[in-house]
Parts: sequence; C-alpha cells; structure tokens
Amino acid sequence: MFEEAQLIKFFDLHVVPWSLKVAVALTIFVVGQIAARIISRALEKVLSHTKLDRILIDFLGSVVRALLLVVVLVAALDYVGVNTNSLIAMLGAAGLAIGLALQGSLQNFAAGFMLLIFRPFKAGDFVETAGTSGIIETIGIFSTKLYTGDNKEVIIPNGAIYSSNIINYSSRQTRRIDMVFSVSYDDDLRLAKDIVLKVIAEEDRVLREPETVVAVGELAASSVNIVVRPWVKTEDFWAVKFALNEKIKFAFDANGITIPYPQTDVVIRKYPPKK
Repeated sequence: MFEEAQLIKFFDLHVVPWSLKVAVALTIFVVGQIAARIISRALEKVLSHTKLDRILIDFLGSVVRALLLVVVLVAALDYVGVNTNSLIAMLGAAGLAIGLALQGSLQNFAAGFMLLIFRPFKAGDFVETAGTSGIIETIGIFSTKLYTGDNKEVIIPNGAIYSSNIINYSSRQTRRIDMVFSVSYDDDLRLAKDIVLKVIAEEDRVLREPETVVAVGELAASSVNIVVRPWVKTEDFWAVKFALNEKIKFAFDANGITIPYPQTDVVIRKYPPKK
C-alpha cells in the first residue's frame, strides 16, 4: 500500500509534469516549424514582386526558415528546462569554427550575395571579368557559370568576379565599332574617306545617330590611318564589324586604294676605299 502511494506520488510530482512539459515543448516545435514555413513563404512571395533574382529570393527564404527553426528549437528546449546558454555558446563556437574552415567559401558566398543584390550583369549578358570573357549562363551563390565564344564552359568563383573589374558589353542598347583602315601616302585621301562613307551609308544596320566618325587618326610611318567609328545596336556589333571590314576592302580594291605593308626605306651609300 505504501509503495503504491509512493509510486502515485512520484507520478504526480515528476512524471505527469515532465510529460506535460515535453508535450508542450513538442507542440512549440511543431507549431514553430509550421510558422517558420509560413513566414518564409510569405517573405519569398513579397520578394518575388521586387527585382531581386529568384536564386537570391529562394536563398533568403531558406536562411529565414533556418533561423526561425533555431529559435523554435531553443524555445522548446528552454521550456523543458534544458540550459540553453551552453547550447547557444556551443552553436556560436561551432559557427566560428565552420566560418574559419570555410573562409574562402564564405567569401564567395558574400560576393555572390552582392552580385545578386546589385546585379552588374544578368543571364545572357556578354561580360569580361576575372580574365575571362563569355556569355553569363547562371549566377549562383558561390560561383558564376559562363560559356565562351567557342562554347567552352567556365565556372568562376564569385569572389574572383567581385574583386576584379567587370566589363558588361550587353548592358547598353548601342555600341560603337572602332576600326582603323590604312591607306598609302600616294593614294587620294579624300577618295578613300568618300569610299568609307559610301559603304557605311549603304549598311542599314549602322545607326544614323550618333553620327559615324571618319577621320585621319594618324600619319604613321608607312601609311595614313583612317579611324572609322560607326554606332550599331549591341546585338549587331560583330556582324556589322565583319561586314564593314570586308566591304571596305573590296571597295578599296575596286577604286585602286592600296593598303600598304609596313616598309622601311634603306639608303646605301658607297664610299671610296681608303688609300
């Protein structure tokens, strides 16, 4: 009888309260998980109406969900009486150790975050960065993937991109083509310029504004160099450049304008032999 009374008392004083605490803690954890999922999805929905990249939106949603789950876990453990101060200190120490071990990766992560926020380029842009040029395919959290003109795939760490110059050839709607054509000093310079202007006027893809510049850029050692600077739409840059090079060369040949080779005049003097 005595042992039964002691067992009932033990259950009343320890088992029942502890069971209730565990049940409440589990409820906190389950409800907290649901709340974290709802909040993170709501954040992603709000951010989807901004200009932020989808990759960044998904990442921010995951970070918020993870942080909320940590808070929920700490709250549940604290309710059942677990000393969470040591747990928080342990998590902080673990985070510091992981941060030191993954310093390079964290640098790439931070750079990727900045690239997705400030968007110096987007998928489909032709860029030159970190010693490589190509068309951007994907922008990730840790690295960016691009493919070159000969269809090679290049993966560059975001830290290398963010710490170097970024030249985006696709960010503007128009580009200027810079070309130089050399003609002989013996040729008619006015005729050469008129030929260039005529070829450019016949090229429909050359923009009329801004006006094309055709001028003498340099009186070089072996030639007169004519600079030609037409403006085109960005997507027409290479096609127009190749076409103008070919058409101007044919037009020069048809009108007797020569493109001289580099040459050096050598003067030989003959001196009488010494007596």
